[in-house]
This record gives sequence, C-alpha cells and structure tokens, in this order.
Amino acid sequence: MKLSAEMTAFAARLGHDFTRPELLHRALTHPSMSSPSRPDNQRLEFLGDRVLGLVMAEALLHADTGASEGQLAPRFNALVRKETCAEVARALDLGAALKLGRSEMLSGGRRKEAILADAMEAVIAAVYLDAGFETARALTLRHWGDRLSTVEQDSRDAKTMLQEWAQARGQTPPRYSEAGRSGPDHAPEFTIQAQLASGQSAQARAGSKRQAEQLAARALLDRLESET
Repeated sequence: MKLSAEMTAFAARLGHDFTRPELLHRALTHPSMSSPSRPDNQRLEFLGDRVLGLVMAEALLHADTGASEGQLAPRFNALVRKETCAEVARALDLGAALKLGRSEMLSGGRRKEAILADAMEAVIAAVYLDAGFETARALTLRHWGDRLSTVEQDSRDAKTMLQEWAQARGQTPPRYSEAGRSGPDHAPEFTIQAQLASGQSAQARAGSKRQAEQLAARALLDRLESET
C-alpha cells in the first residue's frame, strides 16, 4: 500500500519505517472514514492502549524500585491518560495525517483530544505489530520523553491542586462553567472556564466536560505559576 504524503511525513516524524504500511494507514483512519474495504483504527486503539500500559508500568518499576503500588498507580494513570496521549500526538502533528470523514473534519476533528489520543494509541499498536514489542517500547519511551521524570507532579489531579491552591490563600473553591459547545451531537466539544474568586481564569476545550475541566484547571495552574 502506498501511503499519502501526509502519512509518509508523519512516519518520518514518528521515526519508524513501516514494513507493512497498511498498519499505519489503518491506525490513522478514524471511524468516520471507515468502510468494509477500509477498516478504522478502533481495534488497533484497543491493542495500543495495552501496549502503552505495559511500557509505562515497566518503566515506572525500573525508575523507582522502592515505590509502593499506591505511589505507582497515580503516576501510571498520568502517563497513559487520554490527555497525555493527545499531547504526544500534537507534538508529532498526528492530526495532519488523519483520515477523517467530511463532517468530522469540518467540526475540527484533527484537533479533538479524544480522536488524537485514540489515534496515538493505534499508532503504538501499529508499530508493535510491524516490528515487535522492543521497537514499540523504545519508540514510545522516546516520544513520552521526560514525562517519566516529571510524572510525580503531573500525577496529581489538576482540579484538586487548584482547589488546594485557592484554599491555602483563603479563597473559595474554583468555579467551572461551560463557556461554549461545538461539534455534532454525537461528538460534542466543550469549552470550560475555570475561575477563582480573585477573578483569575483560564479556558480549555475537550470532548467531555470532565476532561475540559481538568485541562482548564491545569491551564490556570500554569498561569498562576508563571505569574509568581
């Protein structure tokens, strides 16, 4: 199978030369573009989620040999969560290579958190099937970069951290409000604003209100940190 120019460029950014390019093609095909002759990436996403989990669990065990299960679990969750997968996908400009149906493309599918995260997991599975676990592990660790060394801080829930920040300064808990909604009914995107009693605020957009709230809290924390 001959890959599109966008997929070929993505493979170069990813750093893997596929011997079975059809695997990458499938990994980058969203369900909105699937057909009997063109399967989508959902099954690969299922597999990639497990490969990613094994890679990160193993890496965490090796990184901190004295950590308990209770310490490792939140770090693991931070490394494999959808938000992190989407961050890696954005760094690779994965969205530019996605094959999307017209309606999904027009509704901003190339930027959607859930679509990018699922496709990133599917790409990990494609590498695993193409070249085996060791190659998939090395590639995954390379693109997750220094997240393993900073995961202790990242593993804390952003909404909880923001609430603790406010309480430590005598403020009431942050308020979260829906500032906008876009996209089709079957795949909406929510824009959520996190605001402190002091008036400081930040917004974020995601495919669920929960994700958007977490991202808005994280954005506000980052803003507060930059101002200190």
